Amino acid sequence: MAPRILLARHGQTEWSLSGKHTGRTDIPLLEEGRRGAGLLGERLHRAPWNGLPGVEVRSSPLVRARETCDIAGFGDRAQNWDALMEWDYGAYEGLTPDRIHAQQPGWMIWRDGAPDGETLADVTARVDGVIEWARSADRDVLVFAHGHVLRSIGARWLGLGIGFGAHIRLEPTSLSVLGWAYGEPAVERWNDTGHLDAQA
Repeated sequence: MAPRILLARHGQTEWSLSGKHTGRTDIPLLEEGRRGAGLLGERLHRAPWNGLPGVEVRSSPLVRARETCDIAGFGDRAQNWDALMEWDYGAYEGLTPDRIHAQQPGWMIWRDGAPDGETLADVTARVDGVIEWARSADRDVLVFAHGHVLRSIGARWLGLGIGFGAHIRLEPTSLSVLGWAYGEPAVERWNDTGHLDAQA
């Protein structure tokens, strides 16, 4: 069976709740985010996932991702990996889209990048390395990371430019699975938050 990559976005933080661009600022989870991480972990330890035996696990080292990984019950198996860190938003770090648009009308990160931050080419090269690693062996992988970098992985898994990430939303503590269909890269599951229903 061809290897798949399971994507877990970190739980809710103060900045994700308010819509601020959170790149390299190390923001901890809110209590809501911690509860969501626990529910995600419970789901992944039940059938059909059964704790994902044999799956290789990596996490962004930023606290919101690593804490999600730990609470979900995969901390003892996870290796931190800088390639999974969120985009470097440069001058737009900590700003909401409204504040950015007041400075630069019509701006869209998926097209324009961020001043003094990573370029689209930088992010593409970084996530291509993640995909190469995911496809490198006969096993599935699970990664804990961030909204924009995971959406970029989704786009590149399909062979598309990372600008496609603009069209695939990803909620906090969501689960996605990238796999194969008829020998071609495919989305098996995207932005699945069914495990959070118990929290509603």
